[in-house]
Parts: sequence; structure tokens; C-alpha cells
Amino acid sequence: MVRTIVCIKQALDVTELKVDSATRRIITVEAPRKISDFDKNALEEAVRLKEKLGGEVIVVTVSPEDATMTLREALAMGADKAYMVSDPSFEKSDTLVTSHILSEAIKKLGEFDLILCGEASVDSYSAQVGPRLAERLGIPQITYVRKLNLEGNIVTAERSLEDCYETVRAKTPALITVTGEINEPRIPSLMAIMKASKKEIIAWKAGDLGIPQEKVGEKGSAIQVTEVLAPKVER
Repeated sequence: MVRTIVCIKQALDVTELKVDSATRRIITVEAPRKISDFDKNALEEAVRLKEKLGGEVIVVTVSPEDATMTLREALAMGADKAYMVSDPSFEKSDTLVTSHILSEAIKKLGEFDLILCGEASVDSYSAQVGPRLAERLGIPQITYVRKLNLEGNIVTAERSLEDCYETVRAKTPALITVTGEINEPRIPSLMAIMKASKKEIIAWKAGDLGIPQEKVGEKGSAIQVTEVLAPKVER
């Protein structure tokens, strides 16, 4: 029986972003949100492990806004439980803050065998949350995984590097970040979507995890994004 926690992000759908032609600023206000693509691969792999070995899959997301629909999709894909850590104070949080919030949420969830994350999010692509989270929890991490196998308390992973593949083994509990090569995420059936609509989504705020306001948002972040502009295109 494997207890797997999957960290997912409600990311901007970058294919739907618009640009203000005069200022070159990205317009994100009305941009649609979705589960970050690599996080879907992580969730699919967790569900496949559950189908093979038994256990449960828990999804956790951190967001300054409501992420209920994103978690409903994750439940429809096969997750058993969903937790949303949402607070307006999380606005402008960087990867340092996000990993802190996730670590406190996971400590509250109790024991686990694996944490699965996408290699990076499709909107910011920092690839920092997974490694930072593993460091905070004091567990082994294997990044950029394209193949995964679990036998007992030993996880064997094939990593995709720039010019070669590397096979790594680690004892559980461990954190794995996966690439898009690892699988093809399933499309939920109508029955699965209907069942997901009835499952409970547990919502926590910063206070529920004992995280002070000065440790989140812009105040708690080590990096501040001052400006995001689209590249200038000329003939």
C-alpha cells in the first residue's frame, strides 16, 4: 500500500495569454487556469502506482485564489483526497514561500511514501519548488524522472539528463519530480467527473498551518518580480 502526495499548481494557461501591444505587458487577469501540464504527469504516475500496488493518492495545491475546479479535475483523474491551501496573503509568493507552505501542509497530513511533483510549472518554469520542498522535509529527491518503479521501500528512477539517462535508487519516503516523457495523462470519464463532484475538498488557510503573515507573499519571498514583458517582435 503506497501513500502518495502529489503537489499540483493551478497555473496560467500560457497558450491563452494576451499581450498589451502598447506596453508589452502580459494580461493575466482573465487568463484561464488549469493543472500545470507536468503536474498532470505526476498525478497520472501516482494513480498508476495506486492501481498497481494499492494505497491512496492525495493532491495538495497552494494558491492565493480559489482552486476548487483544478482540484475537482485532479479527483476525476483518480486522486482520493484533495487539500487546498488558499489565502489572499499568498499573492506574489515565490518558490521559497511555496515550498514552506507545502512542507507545513504535508507535515500536517502525516506519514507518506512518495511525493510527486512536475519538473516545473508551465507558467513560471523555475523548477525550484520540488527540490526546496525535499530539502525542507529532509528527504531524498530525484529530479527529471522519465521512468519510475517502486519495490518495497526502494524507488528506482531513470532521470533524463542533457545528453544521457541516469538510473538512481533511493529509500522512501522520497520526493520525485517527473518530466512529460513519463506517461500520457488520462482523460477522466463522465462517471469519474460526476463522482469527483461529490468528493470533499479540504481548505486550509495560512493560520491553520501556523504560518505567520510575514512569512508569505512578497514579505516572505527572497525574489521579487518587478516586471514581465513579452519580447519585442519586429520584421
